Amino acid sequence: MNRDGHLRDFDFSTLPGAEPLQRSLAVLFAVHSRRWGSHETSIRVFQQMRSFARFASERIRPPQDLDEVTAALMAAWWDQQKLTAGGRVVFRQLSALLRDDPRLRTGPVAEELARRVTPLPAKTTSYEPAEFDGIRLEARRTFRAALLRIEDNAAHLERWHSGEFAPDSAGWAVGEALDLIARTGDLPRYKSGCLQRRFQRVLGGGSVEATWKRLFLDRMEATALGVVLMAQFSWNLAVIDVMPTPKAAPDPGSDGHPTYRIPIRKHKGSSTRTETENVTDTGADSAGRLITQALQATRFARALAHDLAPDASTDRLIAWRTHYPDREVEDKTRRTAIGPIRLGLAGNDASRWGKLTGTGSPFRRGRRTVVVDRGEPSQHTRDTHERRYVLPDERVQRQAAPIIAAGAAAALEHARQAVKLAARLSAERDPGHQETATADCSGTEQSPAPLPDGGCGASFLLCLACENARVHTDHHPRLVQLHQSLTHIRSALPTPVWDRNWSDAHARLDDLKGKIGDGSWTRARGRITKADREIVGDLLSGDLNP
Repeated sequence: MNRDGHLRDFDFSTLPGAEPLQRSLAVLFAVHSRRWGSHETSIRVFQQMRSFARFASERIRPPQDLDEVTAALMAAWWDQQKLTAGGRVVFRQLSALLRDDPRLRTGPVAEELARRVTPLPAKTTSYEPAEFDGIRLEARRTFRAALLRIEDNAAHLERWHSGEFAPDSAGWAVGEALDLIARTGDLPRYKSGCLQRRFQRVLGGGSVEATWKRLFLDRMEATALGVVLMAQFSWNLAVIDVMPTPKAAPDPGSDGHPTYRIPIRKHKGSSTRTETENVTDTGADSAGRLITQALQATRFARALAHDLAPDASTDRLIAWRTHYPDREVEDKTRRTAIGPIRLGLAGNDASRWGKLTGTGSPFRRGRRTVVVDRGEPSQHTRDTHERRYVLPDERVQRQAAPIIAAGAAAALEHARQAVKLAARLSAERDPGHQETATADCSGTEQSPAPLPDGGCGASFLLCLACENARVHTDHHPRLVQLHQSLTHIRSALPTPVWDRNWSDAHARLDDLKGKIGDGSWTRARGRITKADREIVGDLLSGDLNP
């Protein structure tokens, strides 16, 4: 029995395998089903058990009951299921059920059932902007045309109730027909099913467009409304399906704009979590205006459902008139039928709408698109938002790649700009300073790598990063040669290696070049000697570095 009181039977004798195994699975199913609120869950678990029973029955020695299930069998089943995301879900969920059997709570089989199952990366990705705009536009166009049609006929019906038409006029006859449609969902017909001629004359024919669609949405128009609601509020199909009729606050405020209180019901197992969203109709482009329009488009269907079954649970926003009122509803858990009126939306409605429009079933990908684009959770936690929606989304990853790359490049450039020349520039050499491979050293008191004997153990490449160093014009040719050599190395090395070993030295030489000017740098290039090239070569090869 689901949360709405509907019963569904499951025949475990139809499962492959021996009767004791079938009975054991049925016992586990019966115990757990008391906690399930929907038949979708019970159908899914029954199919999972069928899959497992079929796999077990195809073994060389099929188990007759759960106590004959071996760790090897479970390991083989995992090897089969782990290849797909759905298979991993089946293994994880059914393992949780099997562990409740006392015979499988300990031992090697229990260890296999307790296996940690990580999900595969999600394959569902959000729509591209242009693609989603097309879906949203198609849904809005369909719903808006239906809304205008219903509003036009509702206005005529209201005028008829007010007595504005003469009894013998065509307007009065149309009003009479609309009144019958509103109260019964249809018009009088002959036994053959054809509309009575007098109504055909005044309405311009007997098609559904000329008759009951004047006041009711049909299946695809109601689905289009659901798509528009999803695109506006990021509600998923399960929420839209059972959504109660939003109620406007008693006091619309000084501006006269109604504020709607919208209960959002999310079912999890046998429990129901309810949140509330408040939206205000402030104008044509507001979210509240869409709720106003949804109430207008569905009001005749909701009223007729209530009149036909006043004691039934008919409080749903999505209400529409079916083309086939005599056709029995297959899944009463997802489709409430009251006379010709149907309440809510199901997955097959979305699939049908997707086929007719060529857009595909839009709700799952559409909700993901809206949630990702808004950048904030919607009826879920921040962790779920990041882990299930944003991070695995391929479109987000593609869009983020250039942004991340630009950020990394900017950070690197900032880091390079922060690497400045610490050595001091001097006009001439001081005879008391010690010459190094790249500069003159005025002392080792503040060495970046002091040695126990008082010396300096730093690389000569770090001389330019030391305040004790002095750089004069005689050093310029060698430093120009070093700068050129580092530039050549950069083109030959992977970026991480270059950044780790040479980028700081190169940045300090860039800073030096800026300080002495392009003219001095060019003149120094013309004074490079063979000794300068050899020293630089030994420096870069490591022969002159500690």
